[in-house]
Amino acid sequence: MKPQTKQARIGNFFKRKFNDDVDIDGSPNIPNVDIDGSPNIPSNPSIPNIIDDLNLPSDPFDRPPIASYHPNQIDEIRRHYLVKKAFQPRKHKFPSKMFSGQARHFVVGWFDTYPWLEYSIKADKAYCLYCYLFKETVGNQGGRDTFSCEGFCNWSKGVALRDHVRSINSSHNKAMEKCENLLKQERFIHVKLNAQTEEEKLANRLRLMGSVRSARYLLENGLPFRGHDESETSISKGLFLSTLKFLSDNNPEIGKHTLGKAKKNNKLTAPSIQKEIIDCFAKEVTKMICKEIKDDVFGLLIDESSDVSLKEQMTVVVRYVDKLGVVKESFIGIAHVKDTSSTTLKQAVVSLLADNQLSIDQVRGQGYDGASNMRGEFNGLKALILRDNPSAHYIHCFAHQLQLVIVAVAKKHPGVQGFYEYLSMVVNTVSASCKRKDMLREARKERVEKEIFEGVIKTGKGLNQEVSLARAGDTRWGSHHGTITSLIKLFSEVVDVLHYVKEEGDSIQQRSNAKGILSYFKKLEFVFYAHLMEDVLSITNALSKHLQKKSQDLLEAANMINGTKGALNELRQKWFDEMLIKVTSFCQKYNITMLDMMASYGNPRNRKNVITNRHHFEVEIFNTVLDMQIQEMGNRFNEVTTTLIENMSGLNPCDWCSKFDTSKIVTFSEMYPNDFTTNERVCLLGELKVLHHSVKKDDRFANLDGIFDLARLMVETGKNKSYPLVYRILKLALVLPVATATVERCFSKMKLIKTDLRNRMGDEFLNNALVCSIEREIFDKVTDDDVMARFQLIKCRRGHT
Repeated sequence: MKPQTKQARIGNFFKRKFNDDVDIDGSPNIPNVDIDGSPNIPSNPSIPNIIDDLNLPSDPFDRPPIASYHPNQIDEIRRHYLVKKAFQPRKHKFPSKMFSGQARHFVVGWFDTYPWLEYSIKADKAYCLYCYLFKETVGNQGGRDTFSCEGFCNWSKGVALRDHVRSINSSHNKAMEKCENLLKQERFIHVKLNAQTEEEKLANRLRLMGSVRSARYLLENGLPFRGHDESETSISKGLFLSTLKFLSDNNPEIGKHTLGKAKKNNKLTAPSIQKEIIDCFAKEVTKMICKEIKDDVFGLLIDESSDVSLKEQMTVVVRYVDKLGVVKESFIGIAHVKDTSSTTLKQAVVSLLADNQLSIDQVRGQGYDGASNMRGEFNGLKALILRDNPSAHYIHCFAHQLQLVIVAVAKKHPGVQGFYEYLSMVVNTVSASCKRKDMLREARKERVEKEIFEGVIKTGKGLNQEVSLARAGDTRWGSHHGTITSLIKLFSEVVDVLHYVKEEGDSIQQRSNAKGILSYFKKLEFVFYAHLMEDVLSITNALSKHLQKKSQDLLEAANMINGTKGALNELRQKWFDEMLIKVTSFCQKYNITMLDMMASYGNPRNRKNVITNRHHFEVEIFNTVLDMQIQEMGNRFNEVTTTLIENMSGLNPCDWCSKFDTSKIVTFSEMYPNDFTTNERVCLLGELKVLHHSVKKDDRFANLDGIFDLARLMVETGKNKSYPLVYRILKLALVLPVATATVERCFSKMKLIKTDLRNRMGDEFLNNALVCSIEREIFDKVTDDDVMARFQLIKCRRGHT
């Protein structure tokens, strides 16, 4: 590809941007930063904050010619790429090409020999970082254009890489020398011009420390930074300045050098400085996450949702096994996508992974919801990733499928559908005003006090708490269990409120609705449906809560689903009489007419075959609803019966790993052709047998609950090093995603951070704030010195030393 073609493809995307709000006239002297002195050089307002403004691509194929940038930006961009180092995706599966009848591909060992060498995943070509940054603009000698613009792809001629370096006076070596000088220019120019005194260094350090600690407090609590007016005389300065003032007032050492006691252009409180500190925190958090993964395998959990400003955001969560053998699901970033097509989503995923030094070839599992653009068989995101990586097995989110099971039953059975419609009407009518809610609470309070006085109910810690009529969520059908339970507990109070609305309602519609609900409450069908759905949802709700765990593995979830099916089947076979007893007791308590179960149901004249009331409630309602529930679970959870989980069941670690099924385990390993060679599969059989005999007398391996416990215990006992193949296949099983609950939590946090009052929050600011707020456990491990050191390096790259 010629330079002109590449520049035309990029177009005029990169434009000159000015940022006159660089509020720093010096920077602190941070320990462990290799800089000889710390001069106080005035900033140049004409140099924009381009690293943040321009999303500089990592893949060398996407980069425009370095000369296409504004002259004031070029050196900063060069420093950015040099500090980041060459793009070397070592775990990528390099495609082969035919050269003279032989298949050749890029050799990963070239990265070790040539540190300047870069590889483009998109173009399958190699580039030279040094020549891209400082290539001469005249001539075409020595392959300079090949390695800087067009890209090298003749894998049969690896000697061309050595020839590219050539003699000591080659253009490549001249470019390399310029790169070294660029990184050292602060030492040899700026440092010698103006050296700060020790007192100034200490003042800068304490000033930055105050800003960092203030930002830490706001980030970990998801609080806003800016105020309406941040001038010195304002009383609405915002939480960042207020927190910094509080810190300064209570820490005299920091207070001596912050806010009004600092130089006007060196307060380290400008909005741009705040964003840079937030970015430093986020980069340290993601660095720790990616350091845990390194070159290991991981699973992807992805979903998209719009934020408060109606921007489509895609959240990416990685599922991996850490060095302690514990499964973790960590949020690594959120990306704004202009549309939700599968191609756009894939490009965003690949770019986000590349920015964090991860590759799509490391993915061993995908987990999405049921949207067609995600799980489409031909053009969905799942299919696009599988084309590049056949080992990235797809699992439809189990929690999402469970919601679909409940929805399907409600739509198919007319009685259940009518019950849910009345349930919604009850909540809307009773909770329509504050007065009705107060009536409900007061009636409940009076009844509890009366029953305590009469000795009907017990008292104690946590008993007799205030109960409200919970409103069910639109997409969380498990929340209907809470609504039904609260309705049964507050039935008498709800009836009182409905009688009030029937007589005193504001409109004819309200009075009519209340009258219809009261009429429905007097029917035995209502009582039966209420208790039936409470029992059904209590069983499925237990599964729903179980699927929310981050440490859940696919095999354990499959067993839980089979257990839920068994519980529903047992309810159908044995519990109708128990259900009838509960329904009868409820009817007697609230004076609802109880029908004779042996009497004829309905009007015998209107029925061709006369049936009893018991037959209607047992066969047409009880058995039918449960049969539909069980059948729908079998249809939805088809992954449970697939070959993947069937082979995973061979890893069952119960009873000292005696239930290992070696044939299934080897078949499971064959589903990952890039992770095991033929010889390793043979060795895997031996390791499995030896492991079983070595743990037979170890009580720690006696009562393991699942492969999650086995992986953790192998690390604790050091057996992961003795049996590396067994541990490797355990990790492949553990990174398979189960449910996208972690992604949903990320969206919930996004709605708390980007609110109506903060709807103009930028994409990068939102991403950084979310990373710090969601990954609190890792965020707490980030030290102030780490953030300050990263902040110092940013300023060094921009000429602020």
